[in-house]
Amino acid sequence: MTRLQRIRGPLLVNLALALIVLIWTVPIIGLLVSSFRDRLSIQTTGWWTIFPHRAYVASEQLDPRAEGLVVDEENRVIEIFGTRTTFDELRQGIEAGGRRVQWVGNWRIGKVEVQERQWVTNWKFSLDNYRQVLSGKEFVYTRADGTQETIPGDNMWSAIFNSIAVAVPSTIIPILIAAFAAYGFAWMKFPGRRPLFILVVALLVVPLQIALVPLLQFYRGLQLNGTYLAIWLAHTGFGLPLATYLLFNYISTLPREMLESAFIDGASHFTIFMKMILPLSVPALASFAIFQFLWVWNDYLCALIFLGGNKDMMVVTMRLANIVGDRGQDWHLLTAGAFVTMVLPLAVFFGLQRYFVRGMMAGSVKG
Repeated sequence: MTRLQRIRGPLLVNLALALIVLIWTVPIIGLLVSSFRDRLSIQTTGWWTIFPHRAYVASEQLDPRAEGLVVDEENRVIEIFGTRTTFDELRQGIEAGGRRVQWVGNWRIGKVEVQERQWVTNWKFSLDNYRQVLSGKEFVYTRADGTQETIPGDNMWSAIFNSIAVAVPSTIIPILIAAFAAYGFAWMKFPGRRPLFILVVALLVVPLQIALVPLLQFYRGLQLNGTYLAIWLAHTGFGLPLATYLLFNYISTLPREMLESAFIDGASHFTIFMKMILPLSVPALASFAIFQFLWVWNDYLCALIFLGGNKDMMVVTMRLANIVGDRGQDWHLLTAGAFVTMVLPLAVFFGLQRYFVRGMMAGSVKG
């Protein structure tokens, strides 16, 4: 194999990976840029217009009647820069005399706007979208014509705190229970261990949707509906099978000699679990924590069912859904709200990513 062939293979792989990363990153960049743009800019231009580009810019305005441009008042025919056109066509904009001309306003008092192609950028950035999304106060929006509109704030801060109150316990509780269960399946001998583990693995294929109605009826009998405890228990139950399986694969690969030495020294199962298993299982614990936290944070269905329509307990997904439902045309708010909800999950992922690959590879190599 020549040197060129050895270099070409990795180079093609790296280029393909770079292209995939770019494709996945472009929408995030667009979302971030749009979140800082005002409502008018988002509705009229794309986010990519922040980069230098050629566009038509108004250079002057002409009074069509004072300039004698209207040649047929009845049929609304206009001749401008040697080009004969109709009012409807001019409203859309036409090319005439090497420039673009467009009628602005109605037929009686409108003007003809002459536009020239120039290099421009659209750098109108502000924090108004974030102020409106995060605060619960009323926000005054000033339109281009000077009129003002009072819009209520969306108070995403309360939704963020509610999501944290749901996601953190719903991540910690199943990790603790699954770690104990995985240790028991891996290192303790008891009757029915194998059938129980097979049952746990089988629960991975059970769709959570089929359990929602029975759980809701069960919670109603216990008066748990609309409480944090209800959704904590639900996410714990849905997350336990995967957590147990993932942690079992990791804990079962730990050196047997190390545990046998601890047993000889008189350590109990609980001491071994707390002093040895948990510290050594940090990669697997962190790997599952990423999965579980992202799942709970982005969950909408369970939150809607078990927390109900209580506005004081809305999580970020429910708040975003309300923004879409109430003001679906306000893309400037949706972009800001969506990016706010991304910050904490990204921080969790990047904070634990060094353990992610090791945790995912748990149990893949034996011997």
